[in-house]
Amino acid sequence: MKAKYKATLVTLFFLALIGLLVIYMCSHNVVVLNPKGFIGIKERNLILTAAGLMMIVIIPVFILTLVFSWKYRDGNTKAKYTPEWEHSYVAESVWWGVPFVIILILAVITWKSSHELSPFKPIQSENTPIEIQAVALEWKWLFIYPDQGIATVNYIQFPVDTPINFEITADAPMNSFWIPQLGGQIYAMPAMRSKLHLIANEEGEYKGRSSNFSGEGFSGMTFVAKASSSDEFQTWTSEAKRSPNLDFNQYEELVERSSNNPVALYKLSDANLFDQILMKYEPPKEN
Repeated sequence: MKAKYKATLVTLFFLALIGLLVIYMCSHNVVVLNPKGFIGIKERNLILTAAGLMMIVIIPVFILTLVFSWKYRDGNTKAKYTPEWEHSYVAESVWWGVPFVIILILAVITWKSSHELSPFKPIQSENTPIEIQAVALEWKWLFIYPDQGIATVNYIQFPVDTPINFEITADAPMNSFWIPQLGGQIYAMPAMRSKLHLIANEEGEYKGRSSNFSGEGFSGMTFVAKASSSDEFQTWTSEAKRSPNLDFNQYEELVERSSNNPVALYKLSDANLFDQILMKYEPPKEN
């Protein structure tokens, strides 16, 4: 096959890959790129900004690779042959200077966004935040509402435009709590109290999941996060209070391994259940 046909096929191959990627992005709901909350939007913009800055290097490299492959192919007798050429201040300035500027810009953006989007930083809002305590189990999520006196398995509901203050731990191997359309993930570990502040700016049901492989039932460790109106949330919590009781003794049964658990609602009988779960891993005090 002639060199020019090879170059054409390689070019068409890369164009086809780009076209398939564009088609996939347009026809599929990539949840990270379709945020529904203030934090998620900020993180999406950060991803796109970083990717755009990197394209400043990546796109010219791919273009020049194709150009050089074509221009200096074996059959091109018109290409200039300069075996003594070994240095160019212009070329050196470009391939060192441009990446340096990009890295500097990314460093500034990373510094600012690390503070602005810290998971421990409360979200400012006129609405009173809601407290939800999340416990990663094998292989399900337990959610505790200490102020409302209820608990749920693999389901949470909260008012729209209301900050959610998550406290997160695990009574199982290390895990990771993630609602992609609302914000980034944070790890859940035994004896550790992690925090995460999120908010939903649109009503809807959003997929939540574990983003850290934790064993056989990991694939079924998903949950629904529903953002609703305040009235709907109040109605739901009132109905949940008519569910079976959940105290530490019932919790010890719930903590047993199980996979693909259905949604369950409980009336919280022990307001300190989350703290008791944390205390399970505290070392015994010396007398």
